[in-house]
This record gives sequence, structure tokens and C-alpha cells, in this order.
Amino acid sequence: MKTTMGQNNNGFSERGLRNMRDVLARHVDSRKIPGLVALISRGGETHVEAIGTMRHEGGTPMSRDTIFRMASTSKMVGAAAVMVLLDECKLHLDDPVDRWLPELANRQVLKRPDGPLDETVPARRPITVRDLLSSTFGLGVDLTLMGFPIQNAIFENGLFDTPGQALPEPDEWMRRLGTLPLIYQPGERWQYHISNEVLGVLVARVTGQTFETFLRERILDPLGMKDTGFYVPAGKIDRLPPAYIPDPQTGAFTVWDEAEGGRYTEPPAFQAGGGGLLSTVDDYHAFLQMLLNQGMHGTERILSRPAVQLMTTNRLTPEQQAFREDLAKNNVHLSFGQGQHGGWGFGMAVRTYRGDYASIGQFGWDGGSGTSAYVDPDQQLSGILLTQVGMSTPDSAHLIHDFWTMVYQAIED
Repeated sequence: MKTTMGQNNNGFSERGLRNMRDVLARHVDSRKIPGLVALISRGGETHVEAIGTMRHEGGTPMSRDTIFRMASTSKMVGAAAVMVLLDECKLHLDDPVDRWLPELANRQVLKRPDGPLDETVPARRPITVRDLLSSTFGLGVDLTLMGFPIQNAIFENGLFDTPGQALPEPDEWMRRLGTLPLIYQPGERWQYHISNEVLGVLVARVTGQTFETFLRERILDPLGMKDTGFYVPAGKIDRLPPAYIPDPQTGAFTVWDEAEGGRYTEPPAFQAGGGGLLSTVDDYHAFLQMLLNQGMHGTERILSRPAVQLMTTNRLTPEQQAFREDLAKNNVHLSFGQGQHGGWGFGMAVRTYRGDYASIGQFGWDGGSGTSAYVDPDQQLSGILLTQVGMSTPDSAHLIHDFWTMVYQAIED
């Protein structure tokens, strides 16, 4: 367990921090979570907890520099790369993407979301950069359509990054995507995940660089995110724990990815902006602080203030918003309570109503591998919780909920 305090104790109460440590330790002691690393930051004070071990059977303890699979918390970093291109007028929000992504030109749209793939109508308009950034381009992973032809086709075509199935290289991935109809008309509804993968391909094609190279040059290196990338070099692999998917019936730990010899030991064919990054609490803290500081990192500007404001505020129309809220609230039993924020910015959720301890305007996201990263501008607060336990059972989601409750109860003014 490690703790670091700032010089001035103006962010959190000692008692609140003790309470937080006790609750986090309780989750580890339950043996449902092997270990975790948590970081909270407010008012110049940063506090870190590393509890438990890297393997469920014990051994190496978690430490501040443990590297985790970030899963969908990758989305906000990927979106930030697109904002750099907007800042430079290399992209515009309402540009049709056909020029760079011809695979998405002249789309067909399903007559019924749950209908057969060959019953379609033409798209009313082209897909735009804005549609991709706001996850409203018409195709995505949808809990309400599981088992229907379009969701089956997404999985069968290898478009969704699942354990045991790595994504193909970007051109092939786009070719497969282009064979499917859209579920909804462009801009009609919020749909999860697929758009964030497309954004990485878009960045690569606009810049003529790989997505990772551009991300490293413009976001990761300037922020000092030295342990963040799409794979873990051999010299750091001992800092990566195995990833577990607990058995939904028994809770038994199943390893879906080992560190040594696992899927993250070499550069992937597809650099997945939707869920492929690996990182540490300190690296992600640098990214979150940049957003909290309206695009600044020390004296260096990474993103313009308006770009950050656009990313981190709700971008959904009332119609899109109604669908997203409906999806979250009616599937709360499937998502273990995650995802109930109301709005969505670019690559992240934005809280539009007070549903728990967090302030309206809080932004960030969670990852299916048991990760969580949010900023609360109203409280000038950022927090990150990293585990390696997938959300096949409620355990990591319950830990994430408890973490955020304890973060907010520890605030002291």
C-alpha cells in the first residue's frame, strides 16, 4: 500500500481517506478482486493506494507503476487525438468521412434494427466526423439487440475486440465494416464503441501516420505518458498482471490474457482507440489533469480550451439523449449500474443529472476490464481506479461504485 500527500492538505480529509482505504481493502479481502491501484487528486493533493497482489493466488504486490489494460477508458484518449486535428483544421466536425473512409460511403440502413441484413433503405446523408466523435454514426454494440442478425454479424466479422479474437489490420477491419448495413440513420441514435475504433483509422488516414505514432507525438509524449501504449515492451512485462474474467456462475477466476506471452507483448495489427490502450494511474492522471486544466499541461498547450470544452460536455441532441438514458436505465441490471450519466461528449460520458454523489458536469468513463477514470470540474477533482477483473460478474462494477462514493465522502473544504 502506498500513499503520497501533497504539501497542503486542502483536498481530502484524513478520516475520509482512511475510510476510502478501508472500503477498497474490504473488496480485496473478499478475494473477489486480487488487487487494485487507485489515485485521487484535488487542490494540489494526490493520494495513491496500491492494495493486494497482481495474481489472485498471491505473489507480487500491486504497485503504483503497475500497468493495466485500460479497455474502454481508452476512448477519451483516442478522441483527444481527433481534437488535435480539429484544432489544426485538418478535420471539421461536419465533414463527410467518405474522403478518408470510402468504406463508409453510400451506406444502407436496416429497415428494422432487429430485422434481416438484406432489408435496407439508403442512408439519408453521409456519415460525418461529428457522428463518429459522438458515437451516433449508426452502428454500435447494443445490449438491446443481442442475438439479432446485425449484432451477430458485428461479432462474426471480428469487428469487436473480444478475448481470444484479435482485430485484423485497419484496412481489412474497415473492409469488413463496410459490408454491414447501419442499424440507424447517421445521427439518429447513440450507439456504443464501434465509432471509437473507426476514429483511430480516421486519424491514421488523415495524417499518413499510424494511429499510435500520432497519438504518441501529440498526446502521450507531451504529457509524459511513458508507460502508455498498445502493447507492453519486454522490459516492462513484469509490471503487467494477468487479466481475469470471473465465471458468471461460480465466480472462479479464468485468465483471459496472461502477461508473459499474452496478446499485449507485441504491437497489435489494429491499434484500437476504442479499448486497446495499456497504462498506469500516473499516466492517466496526467491526461485527466490536462483536461481539467482546459488543455494545458504545465506551460504547454496540448488541446485548445474550446476543444476540451467540446469533448467534455454533452454533445447529444434531446432525441439521442432520450435513447441513451433509456438504454442505461432499462439495462441497469445488465450493466451492474454502470453508464447512468445521461449525456455523452466525445469519447466519454458526461453527467447531465445528479444521480449519485458526483456533480453535474463530471466526465470520464469505465472499462470492461475493471477500470474507471473521471474528472469533476465542479469539485476540481480527478480519480482513477485500475483493476484486472472483467465485468462478467458485478464485483469490479461494485468496487468502482464504492470507490467513487468514498472519493466524494473524503472531500474536505
